[in-house]
Amino acid sequence: MNEKVGVPSNFGLENHGLKGQKKEFWNLSPSALVEEVLFRKEGLLGDTGAVIINTQPCTGRSPNDKFIVKDSTVQNDPVYWGKTNKPITPEQFDRLYGKVTTYLQGRDVFVQDMLSGAHPDYQLPIRIITENAWQSLFAHNLFLRVPADQLHQQVPQFTLIAVPELEADTVTDGTNSGVFIVIHFGKRIVLVGGSRYAGEIKKSIFSVMNYLMPLQGVLSMHCSANLGEDGDVALFFGLSGTGRQLCHPILIAN
Repeated sequence: MNEKVGVPSNFGLENHGLKGQKKEFWNLSPSALVEEVLFRKEGLLGDTGAVIINTQPCTGRSPNDKFIVKDSTVQNDPVYWGKTNKPITPEQFDRLYGKVTTYLQGRDVFVQDMLSGAHPDYQLPIRIITENAWQSLFAHNLFLRVPADQLHQQVPQFTLIAVPELEADTVTDGTNSGVFIVIHFGKRIVLVGGSRYAGEIKKSIFSVMNYLMPLQGVLSMHCSANLGEDGDVALFFGLSGTGRQLCHPILIAN
């Protein structure tokens, strides 16, 4: 039986076709994950206590390596196909998924059961499975946390598996490079490989929410919201890094 560390869910990794892992680290705290990062020499600790990671050669997102599985699910609820929403076949996904599950046999994995979306009516239970402790720390800091007494019962509705050291084969896998970001809405799985850039984890779940929420009658927006003193709300739109998060909290929308 695999050694499990932390707080495992009763919904085990075998439900994702994963087996034979060396050790499973479940829902570790930030301090425990930082210890694992340093022990495994995945990164350094800065003078402010922040973990520093070198993600080269990918220091940003790889939009040309993003794919969506074209199956009956997205045919019924169409995807806006284009340069950054390229189709991939179910057979190509299954081949990549087989590579991922085989690759993770005999390796340590880190699991974080989290939540995406603050509103309880639209909240999505997610699971982030990574081969690196620092990516698990990234997920823990980024997504909403499940109450400790509910972790054992957590069942993900979408699962992301990140294997940055595994690259795709452009010939056999149908990708543009060794990097692959593949979303399968039918199976509710995301595969991220060939890139150490953790922003792919965030953007993949963001893409999932952008697809699912409009189907529930909710308009998703990439913006920040500030509440004014009189209860008015101002929305600030812009690309990441352009200051949306730095807006004064008492600005009022007229």
